[in-house]
Amino acid sequence: MTTTRRKPTIGLVAGGLGAYWPQFPDLLPTLQRSAAYVGEQISGYDAEIVDTGFISDAQEGAEAAERLRTAGCDLIVGFLTTYMTATMLMPIAQRSGAPVLLINLQPTESMDHASVDTGQWLAYCGACPLPEMANAFTRAGIDFRSVSGYLRDERAWAKIGDWINAAGVRKVLRSGRHGLMGHLYPGMYDVSTDLTMVNAHLGGHVEVLEFDDLRVRVDKVTDAEVAAKITETEAVFDVTDSVKADDLAWGAKVSVGLDRLVADFGLDSLAYYHRGLGGEQHERLAAGMILGASLLTARGTPAVGEYELRTSLAMLVMDILGAGGSFTELQALDFTRGHVEMGHDGPAHLGISSNKPLLRGLGVFHGKRGWGVSVEFDVTHGPVTLLGVGQTRDGRYTLIAAEGNVVDGPHMRIGNTTSRVDFGRNPGDWTDDWSASGIGHHWALGTGHRIPALRAVASLLGLPLIEVG
Repeated sequence: MTTTRRKPTIGLVAGGLGAYWPQFPDLLPTLQRSAAYVGEQISGYDAEIVDTGFISDAQEGAEAAERLRTAGCDLIVGFLTTYMTATMLMPIAQRSGAPVLLINLQPTESMDHASVDTGQWLAYCGACPLPEMANAFTRAGIDFRSVSGYLRDERAWAKIGDWINAAGVRKVLRSGRHGLMGHLYPGMYDVSTDLTMVNAHLGGHVEVLEFDDLRVRVDKVTDAEVAAKITETEAVFDVTDSVKADDLAWGAKVSVGLDRLVADFGLDSLAYYHRGLGGEQHERLAAGMILGASLLTARGTPAVGEYELRTSLAMLVMDILGAGGSFTELQALDFTRGHVEMGHDGPAHLGISSNKPLLRGLGVFHGKRGWGVSVEFDVTHGPVTLLGVGQTRDGRYTLIAAEGNVVDGPHMRIGNTTSRVDFGRNPGDWTDDWSASGIGHHWALGTGHRIPALRAVASLLGLPLIEVG
């Protein structure tokens, strides 16, 4: 069952200068057909659409502004069908409180210059007001973005799609609920997170949880629920002979408890860690988390270890963009093959595995107390993107990203997700640049090359994007 997320609300307004309509009777119907096509295309995205229709003057623009203000939009799309004045769109941009995307999509790739008349030319004149809007918005302190092209321009629509998807990321983060359970992994300064800064930079709420919140839910799990979770696990994973029946049953029981915890607190993500001592209950709970956390992550609710709240947020962003997003760190450099090996022994996004993931039994988790089962797989070969959330000395958040390709090669078989990533350069040089970016110990690894989409996300969130080539 996939997590049901809040959909972004996209405000749509198209317009042109009303003085043209009596002069060129065929122009308005032509532009309205273009506006209808744009509306149909935008309605195809997973979003709530508020279409204010076609405006022809500043008064109609003000009326549209009021409707979009009350709609609580996450992105306003203004379609410049022909020349229109800045007074028509300024109220919309000022009053909505939402980011603005101006689109200029002329009817076709180019005009038929031999036969075009003035009215037909004006249908191609959406570029004309764009500098005017840009100047007026800049002077008014209004951020905006623009995409220019033609109605059936796949390049332009890919860009528009990035902005709409970025609005979806912004929506989830601004209203998100993120669980933080346990305590910091001892000594990891980079992981330490100021909860106020999460809200200040991204919005949303961080729910501080105790491991007892999980314990009381695990205690109530029935034998039938454990059996059902084991059946689910055996369908999802290739369960190796190294997995002990008791460890599998315990991981399944903790998984059911985790499902309830996430549902009860309405969480969009979860980060956790507990060291424990002497095999006591909290240590056993922490050691039994990987199965349930991986299943949650695959359903769209990232759940990560080592108290890595900012990485769980990066994984959430990647998942909203359709890239998955698995908990990842550096493992080794292969200078013979030119690869960077990366992965983790903790929760993983099962949806990006190249094959049916393995569930392997471990006598010990390296660097952590406990024992039990862990997930092992290689990410699907092909383009991938890394995304982390960094923080500068002045407390400002940054998004840090890099694109590479997962390729074939030998892998460890120690209960870790492991991928060989080729960045097209010396792995040592790449690692130095990646580390210098301000990235922390962990990040999200997702499928596909997503930096164009992440540029849109960074713009709507008001964060710098650091791209490591």
